[in-house]
Amino acid sequence: MSLAALSPVLLIAALAVRFTSPGPILFRHQRVGRNGVPFVVYKFRTMRTDTGLTPDAIASFRENYKLAGDPRITPVGRWLRRTSLDEAPQLLNVLSGTMSIVGPRPVTPVELHEKYGEHADELVSVKPGLTGLWQVSGRSSLTYRQRVDLDLQYVRERGLWTDLKIIARTPLAVLLMRGAE
Repeated sequence: MSLAALSPVLLIAALAVRFTSPGPILFRHQRVGRNGVPFVVYKFRTMRTDTGLTPDAIASFRENYKLAGDPRITPVGRWLRRTSLDEAPQLLNVLSGTMSIVGPRPVTPVELHEKYGEHADELVSVKPGLTGLWQVSGRSSLTYRQRVDLDLQYVRERGLWTDLKIIARTPLAVLLMRGAE
């Protein structure tokens, strides 16, 4: 689907974010790209900017880099996440060359070292992707260890045929909202 065809949906999503909670439309966050080069990833903002977390929630977040039932997520943000539209602005990252359509998920520097450890260099040997093996295999319903294993499996098995299979599986995973939170 071309960016032009997706534009009306992106505009509606942007307006929904803007008019339902204070703060910027886009969330910008530093991630690690190919060869360890840092870049800014773009997403629609799905969280309130004025809500903190309890110490227990912070500890849980550090384990999985996701928080089940996160109280910071706005109603519009919940819908954007379930439909994966929150990640649509990453098309800007694809167009700029910092991400590809298919690849492992972009990770933060802390995640790279804490979760990928000795496999960090292997992970950053390819560009992170808008979709990937993790996204079509269960997303948030998987543990972080399973995510790491799937990301590394993708890096080891990458190629045109692998990418085409992942691209073919992505619309169904998005439509069925498998593992979406």
